[in-house]
Amino acid sequence: MKETVSFRLMRCLLEGRRRLSPAAMEQMRTFLRTQVLEDSSFMNRQGESDLYYTAFGWALAHLLKLPLEAEKQASYLVQQRPEELDLVHYAAFRRCQLAQRLNQVGNIRTFFEMNRRRALPSLESFATLPLDDAASPYTLFLWLSLQEDCGQAKMAYAQPIDFSRYQTPEGGYSNIAGHTTAAINATTAALSVLGQQQGYRSRPALSYLLKSQEPTGGFKATASAPIPDLLSTATALFTLKNYGVAPHRDATDFVEAHWLDNGSFAPTLLEEESDVEYLFYGLLALGSL
Repeated sequence: MKETVSFRLMRCLLEGRRRLSPAAMEQMRTFLRTQVLEDSSFMNRQGESDLYYTAFGWALAHLLKLPLEAEKQASYLVQQRPEELDLVHYAAFRRCQLAQRLNQVGNIRTFFEMNRRRALPSLESFATLPLDDAASPYTLFLWLSLQEDCGQAKMAYAQPIDFSRYQTPEGGYSNIAGHTTAAINATTAALSVLGQQQGYRSRPALSYLLKSQEPTGGFKATASAPIPDLLSTATALFTLKNYGVAPHRDATDFVEAHWLDNGSFAPTLLEEESDVEYLFYGLLALGSL
């Protein structure tokens, strides 16, 4: 059975957790408690309940052993209107369903082996897609992982995807067809889709990723970005790990520099505010080292 993107993410997050001291894990759990609301959903930066952030929060709650009330989780999901969601939030809704099930089953490998086929609307039925492009690397990364999460992996792998219109002269990928500047987000998305479909073998875009690493060990979102950020670094390291390729530089100091006293991770070294999304990416980066 091929490992899904979600399974790869959870396994890497578990590896990140293993790197934590008991004190660090408790700090993360303490931060996580400050982000959960009365209905067991998680808040966004404005302090409001948010489905997108809840998907991160529920996964982290399982990993960091923060108990959530199963009845409240179920009630929260019932209140959602998946038919009205855009692709990003629909994928978050499905991830929430997975996390809820994971909390019931316990073991992640057992859970993903038990996953059954679920109904899924067509990609064309979503009113809103990232950049309004159904063929971009990020859109198809969301769509492929969503198909996997809904037990439709065979369909996800059936039609080989060609991202040549999105590949840039430097070897990476953009989410805009014909664009000349690559982005880490688009490159890691494209590499993940191609890896899941065609196998994690050597590809030119891996050289772009390796060359993009900064002397600090971090990765910038694009070459023109002012400084490296944690999200780009986490996804780049995670993708390289899936391909069995070691980065040129050790990123441990970079990741640890983003660790905040409140138990979460800063998006960049210029920011001190955080949320459950960046706690997720901090743990992912740790697991990818």
